[in-house]
Amino acid sequence: MKVRLGKTGIIVNKDGFGALPIQRISTEDAVRLVRRAYESGMDFFDTARFYTDSEEKVGKALHDVRDKVVIATKTGALTADGFWRDLETSLHNLQTDHVDIYQFHNPPFCPRPGGEDGLYEAMLTAKKQGKILHIAITNHRLHVAKEAIASGLYDTIQFPLCYLATEKDIEIVNLAREADMGFIGMKSLSGGLITNVKAAAAFAAQFDNVVPIWGIQREKELDDFLAYIDTFPEMDDEIRAFIEEEKKNLAGDFCRSCGYCQPCPAGIDIPQAARMSQLIRRSPSAKFLEAEWQEKMRAINGCLNCGHCRSKCPYGLDTPVLLKKNLADYEDILAGRVQI
Repeated sequence: MKVRLGKTGIIVNKDGFGALPIQRISTEDAVRLVRRAYESGMDFFDTARFYTDSEEKVGKALHDVRDKVVIATKTGALTADGFWRDLETSLHNLQTDHVDIYQFHNPPFCPRPGGEDGLYEAMLTAKKQGKILHIAITNHRLHVAKEAIASGLYDTIQFPLCYLATEKDIEIVNLAREADMGFIGMKSLSGGLITNVKAAAAFAAQFDNVVPIWGIQREKELDDFLAYIDTFPEMDDEIRAFIEEEKKNLAGDFCRSCGYCQPCPAGIDIPQAARMSQLIRRSPSAKFLEAEWQEKMRAINGCLNCGHCRSKCPYGLDTPVLLKKNLADYEDILAGRVQI
């Protein structure tokens, strides 16, 4: 199943490989996983400078088939100097002379020509030099996403999209289509809270302009998505009913595990701890009940109430309150007061 990324003219398989999780596995395992994805038909790979050694692993896996894949990466730089450092490092790590889609990584504003930061001018210069082919942006903020689409300055946008999406999220998809702007759907599994791959794929299949990127870390996960490499499942009444039930179960505030709140000054593993109540009920729970995780969860007691995480959350969550709720639930589970 193929998707055209808007005015870029790039056509790729709808199964996109999200390379954030491969930073958690060995280089050998990551290279084998990425290479197998390519050999099985995946041709769109998304990574970032922010993802520690992910770019290096992608580069080792794909450098000899560079002309047969589309690689997107990101810079979190907020100055022109930082932009150039990031770009040169990415080119080196990816073992390539160009990036197909180069994205500003979740900036708190929409970079534009004439800005004091010089970011957009740096993008234009890099494009003239052939080091990037398309100028793009990622974001978690509705207002920044809308501004980026309306500006006409970007070829693609990467924005969260999964079956827990709101009408406001879907509006971003439609606006991108109207602007002939490529749409890359991130958080397609909502940071691991979504475990029904068929439902996730059926939801994504409804949008002919969207390339969902699946965060893949294990062979089994890759197998799950390769099952739909040619034909995505269609939305039916059974899947629709399942999704509606999921929305009810996950209604309200929940952490998407984007990690923008990190590092925590108190050393709390916020992306996991702030959604422990869901994780422990939706995935094998044994590892989360071991001594290592008990210690990590109790680190919440050392919260400094500094507001760092709250100010960084792109979803506007009151993270300290969310952490304390998850800790209270966790302690009840350990004590047997709550059954899972």
